[in-house]
Amino acid sequence: MKALVIDDEDLVRDNVAEALRAEGWAVREADSAERAYELLSKEPWELVFCDVMLGGPGHQDGFAVLRRFTAEQPTAQIVLMTGHGSAVGALDAVSSGAYDYLMKPFDIDDVRTISQAVRRNVEKRAQAVAGELPAPPAYVSDIDLVGRSAAFVEIMKLVGRVATTNLPVLITGESGTGKEVVARAIHRRSPRAAASFVAVNCGAIPAGLIESELFGHARGSFTGATGERRGLWQEADGGTVFLDEITETTLAFQVKLLRALQQGEIRRVGSNHNLRIDARVIAATNDDVEIEMREGRFRQDLLYRLNAVTLHLPPLRERREDIRPLVTRFAERVVRPGVPPVSFSPEALELLENYSWPGNIRELENAVARAAALSDHIVRPQHLPERVREFPDSIDQLTVAPVQSDAEPSELLSLAELERRHVSRVLAHTGGNKQAAARILGVDRTTLQRMLKRHHPEEGESEDTANQAAAGAGDEN
Repeated sequence: MKALVIDDEDLVRDNVAEALRAEGWAVREADSAERAYELLSKEPWELVFCDVMLGGPGHQDGFAVLRRFTAEQPTAQIVLMTGHGSAVGALDAVSSGAYDYLMKPFDIDDVRTISQAVRRNVEKRAQAVAGELPAPPAYVSDIDLVGRSAAFVEIMKLVGRVATTNLPVLITGESGTGKEVVARAIHRRSPRAAASFVAVNCGAIPAGLIESELFGHARGSFTGATGERRGLWQEADGGTVFLDEITETTLAFQVKLLRALQQGEIRRVGSNHNLRIDARVIAATNDDVEIEMREGRFRQDLLYRLNAVTLHLPPLRERREDIRPLVTRFAERVVRPGVPPVSFSPEALELLENYSWPGNIRELENAVARAAALSDHIVRPQHLPERVREFPDSIDQLTVAPVQSDAEPSELLSLAELERRHVSRVLAHTGGNKQAAARILGVDRTTLQRMLKRHHPEEGESEDTANQAAAGAGDEN
């Protein structure tokens, strides 16, 4: 099978090519998009590794290569590599047909794993992109998502994959983690993008009015209903309806919501006629839905209908690498025409990165806006909220248990053994649920999988097999 490696950095290109050859691939190399296009026209390729930021006279980037290959060779699997990775880049790469998105420096084992999966999965997804679009020298997305942490990038890869489907999606995460922003991103990258995105905050609508707000009402159905009214669900016909704070709804309303999901039909309050509505549903909550279900506040059948795909957004304290780029983006938003841009002193940035942000991205945005308003174009510690300035440094909060002076060397464990035991305890606690375990450990799913491979090789192999089987099934569909 033939693989092509495209990168203007000789070291990266050679390393990836060497790893592929060791896996039995026939490998060609290109140092620019123009050279890759020459090779594209000469022979078919099963696997392509391509850098996002490429040199060359045409200034074509990896996304231009992705578009060209998916248009001319839709069976080729394209992996984008970048040293300037971001969550929105991952979303756009995967939703545009990329097989994966690797952030440099990556482990060469990632290359081997991908090559082995592609080799086993010869039935590849075909996605043709009509026409060629001019590519800018640097990739810019039309989606306002900021982040480059590994945890957020992994979530955005899944967002990119699910966006092109019609599956219901349940988004979970603490308040302020950006659930509506992600829901809008799913809509923007879906075939429904040209239709309406209707956001409904279920917790802000009184229980007695939510059915009328969502499904509409007939004339005379209640006091004050002087005319027929379309509901928000009907406004989303052909598009997407986003139900935020879905766990705030009553059990009585959940029954009607379940029917709308199952049958694709709604009935206005006071009407005897059903209306067929084609709306994709994305729901969100900051509650633990499993607990709400066990305690009888949320219907089990509705949960199973909604969570065809579940996306858990990590809190900001678990993705601290994203704080600085978020601060930069929020500071750009408060700049007025003719006014110099706002910058941050190193001391202010350190305080922002050390704070725990219980209100997550929303709290950070408000703190940046306040600081920018109080500062003279340079934000210093005194311009930040008091809670941020006085938050204790994370190192001061650590407590280390003293080691007994008479402890035998044989009683002291290596870091590897400590990691193995801790991962095993967390997996036992989650009943083997790896997604939940990764959340508790504060790592992404890929990192957890590598831990399992180190300590339990058979677990890693079985997981890989399952993932590849699932991928193959998805491609066939």
